[in-house]
Amino acid sequence: MPNTEDLTRIATQIRRDIIRQVTKISSGHPGGSMSSADFITALFFNEMNHSPEIWERSGKGKDMFFLSAGHLTPLFYSVLARTGYFDISELNTFRYMGTRLQGHPSVGLPGVYMAAGSLGQGLSVACGAAMGKRLDNEEDTYVYVLMGDGECEEGQVWEAAMFAAHKKIDNLIALVDWNNQQIDGTIEAVMGLTDLDKKWQAFGWETLVIDGHDMAKILDGYARARQLSRRGKPVIILFKTEMGHGVDFMSGTNEYHGKAPNSEQCERALLQLEETLGDF
Repeated sequence: MPNTEDLTRIATQIRRDIIRQVTKISSGHPGGSMSSADFITALFFNEMNHSPEIWERSGKGKDMFFLSAGHLTPLFYSVLARTGYFDISELNTFRYMGTRLQGHPSVGLPGVYMAAGSLGQGLSVACGAAMGKRLDNEEDTYVYVLMGDGECEEGQVWEAAMFAAHKKIDNLIALVDWNNQQIDGTIEAVMGLTDLDKKWQAFGWETLVIDGHDMAKILDGYARARQLSRRGKPVIILFKTEMGHGVDFMSGTNEYHGKAPNSEQCERALLQLEETLGDF
């Protein structure tokens, strides 16, 4: 198992991949990809039970991950490639015509269980997958789903939240990137969510709030989530993060939510991110 230093170094390379993918095509969503990079790195490289070599879309016998915030593909594709789902060189094709690495994930790419892009739908799909695993008597597998905090403004999220609590779907662990930014501004300015943790608690979920950039706390958060699971309630981890984290001029602003840096900005960003695994 990688230690916290190893995972932090991997996350730094993931951020390099994110910056280089979106700069190469001058398109994409780097901000939220970078804010989610630490806890998604920990999930794929340490927490989840998954086997890229024998991946099947049924997900039978393995943990499953759903990307509900479908625009975060620069992160998703980098993590999939770095864990062995496809060759790292394919990251060069991000968003190009005819590529498997479209701007939003589509089925047909190993590691992708559902097409995503219309926000708010992933939790509903994850509920169905988790119920399927329960019907198959899978006692040791989990379903994970990543949502954004802006995405939590969608009504379908809360319908699914009620459903999961009502059906006691306790093999489901939802993750939220709580960076307080979305494409049109701050969350509170667009559609304030105020006490997001209390909302999820009120909807019947076991709720954890974790520093999403402290690797030791992230690992502890996943361990606590597993301890709280299988007790009749779904679990959610709200990761407090900073949009664009890791690059000074991208951090804490929605400016790069859906905008790629130019070539000069790319170089400035890469100087702040150590190449730890080798660039694609």
